[in-house]
Formats: sequence, C-alpha cells, structure tokens
Amino acid sequence: MTDAPYVPPKVWTWNKENGGQFASINRPIAGATHDKELPVGKHPFQLYSLATPNGVKVTVMLEELLALGHKGAEYDAWLIKIGNGDQFGSGFVDINPNSKIPALMDRSGPEPIRIFESGSILFYLAEKFGAFLPKEIKARTEAMSWLFWQMGSAPYLGGGFGHFYAYAPFKIEYAIDRFAMEVKRQLDVLDRRLADNEYLAGKEYTIADMAVWPWYGALAKGLVYGAGEFLSVQDYKNVQRWTDEIARRPAVKRGRMVNRVSGDPASQLHERHDASDFETKTQDKVAPAT
Repeated sequence: MTDAPYVPPKVWTWNKENGGQFASINRPIAGATHDKELPVGKHPFQLYSLATPNGVKVTVMLEELLALGHKGAEYDAWLIKIGNGDQFGSGFVDINPNSKIPALMDRSGPEPIRIFESGSILFYLAEKFGAFLPKEIKARTEAMSWLFWQMGSAPYLGGGFGHFYAYAPFKIEYAIDRFAMEVKRQLDVLDRRLADNEYLAGKEYTIADMAVWPWYGALAKGLVYGAGEFLSVQDYKNVQRWTDEIARRPAVKRGRMVNRVSGDPASQLHERHDASDFETKTQDKVAPAT
C-alpha cells in the first residue's frame, strides 16, 4: 500500500490476492470449479448450508414449523464449508447457480423443486405450510416489506461495514465511516419500528423477524465483527428488547445450532438429520476429548 491515490485502470483485471480474508473464494466468474454430488437424506427437505446469518434464517424457520406440528417440514441439514469452496461443487451449483448458502431442495412431491436465496426460501416455506405469514393483506404486505428491507439492507451491513471494519487487509477510514453511518441508520429504522410494534409486521411473529434477527440481533448483541461498542448498539433499546424476545424461543435456539462450526461445542450441530441430534450429536458429545 502507498499514499498515492488510487486511479482505476481503463479495464479492470482480477487480482487473486485482493479481497482480504475471503480472497481465496472470491472470483469474478460463476459456475462450478469441481465435480461433487451432494448427499441426500431421508426427509422431504434437503438443506445445504452453514450457520451464517443467512443460513440461520432457514434453520430457524424449519424448526419453528416443526414446533407448530408440521411434520412435513422435517429436514436433513448438510454442512457446506464455504471457506473450503464447497459452494462451487457441481451439485451445489445445480441448486444455486449463485454459489451462496443456503440452498434447499423440496423432495416432497413428484418432482424435486430447488429453492435458493434465503428470502425466497422463507417465503416458499411460509406459503407451503401456511405459517408465519399473515393472511390479512395489510399485515401480509407489512411482513413482505420488512422481508425485502432485509434483503436490500444487509449487504451494507455485511459486505459493506463488516468487510471494511473486520475483514479488509487494511483499514480505510472513508469506507468504515460510510458504512458505519448506514448501519446505524438501519438500526434506527428498526428501533423506531419496534418502538410501537412487538414484531416487525406488528403483533405477529413472521418470516420478516426470522430474516432480520440473525443479522441485526447478532449485531445488537455484539456477536458479529467485534463492533458492538464501536456502533453503540446498546443505545437501540427497542432492538435489544426484540432481539432478546426472539432469542428465547426454543425453535430459534435449535435453529442457531444447526450447521454451526464455531463457538461453544455444545452449541454446534454440524449436521442435523433427526430431532434427537440436538441431544446426542452436538460437538461436545461427538468430538474426541483433548
């Protein structure tokens, strides 16, 4: 790095060393890098994912559906190690040509259906099971508006603020200031909405909350990017209340564990193939003693 200002070239070319922590898996082209079939389990839904915020949205939704008694929502959750490039295997790309987790296959019907993008998966499951999305048009539209708010806002939090604050190879004051300002504005948007509403769509817990909570709830508790103090997250009292309320839900606690590969070993269930796995197959029970 030098003090000279950066002048973009006339034609951009790919520098494989550029990209900070994720340089090894970032590239300017799509498609598979290797042949690899995906495993298929016994349940109607086959989830291929990792417990990032986007992955947690879907495992929380599936666990919430099962808690309501929707046995058709049973699922196998297979671990996709994005740091190893699993998302570029041919089987995964067949489900999600964008090579991002989560990816879901519905094998409950005569012909398998692929669903990719976390918001699309939440909507698909809500429609299929008639749950967590209001029937009344005003509340339904409110829920969908907040669902799409998350889709449009979170890239500024993750790919913007998170990248430049925590993952970039060097600190850029302008970039950090720019995205910190935007993330604090987003937190204020949420805080104002939650001042007069228990949940984002109103009185009812919906897929909007499931979409927003893994990102902004984690941020509110200082669990991502080490940025809680920097962003003064404790000041957003309504977001804190909402975050705590959702975190207490048993299905949310289970959903956070699925495909998790960091943190307390007792909180990590690398793969989920049966409800009993939460009691018998967390990493504290299956990992060899050290």
